[in-house]
Amino acid sequence: MFTGIVEELGTVVDVTDVGDAARLTFRGPLVLEGTGLGDSIAVNGCCLTVVEAIASDPDGPIDSFTADVMAETLHRTSLAGIAAGDAVNLERAVTAEKRLGGHIVQGHVDAYGEVLARTPSEHWEVVEVSLPRDLNRYVVEKGSITVDGVSLTVVEVKDDSFTISLIPETLARTTLGARAVGDRVNLEIDVIAKHVEKLLAHRVEGQ
Repeated sequence: MFTGIVEELGTVVDVTDVGDAARLTFRGPLVLEGTGLGDSIAVNGCCLTVVEAIASDPDGPIDSFTADVMAETLHRTSLAGIAAGDAVNLERAVTAEKRLGGHIVQGHVDAYGEVLARTPSEHWEVVEVSLPRDLNRYVVEKGSITVDGVSLTVVEVKDDSFTISLIPETLARTTLGARAVGDRVNLEIDVIAKHVEKLLAHRVEGQ
């Protein structure tokens, strides 16, 4: 589980195509502190498992990690289009001692959206992102949504898009500051909304 509070802006080191999957290597020394093989790290909102830890300098600390990404993940997320040199949002799995500064994030991307518009102002920027219609019912104004692994508050919901307001901190410390119109972003809607819907559906069927 994650909180949607990005800890580090990492870098894609290598992308290796292995047929029906891909092996990706990322540089992110901060998120590797206290992290071992088998641990989870969210990369642009996708929960990935560390399968190898690497030190760029043989005499230096561990600063990179490798993860295997299956075809389902490549199909559903923007990880299918990343390349060496790209920036990525990184977050370690939350611990019981950590503050839940964002909201409950699983790292299970529901779909990807597309940046439709960016409207800058003096101190923040409003960004409109496309939203698959089958996810629209889970998104509400002032509710939470995860975009590329960043926990954000929804400003406005339309039939097939929504808007978010990005503060200078988010623009400077995450990939959202550089996302251009037309770029894909990973979306994870609030898991609580999905559970409530299923529970209520069974109740209605029972009645």
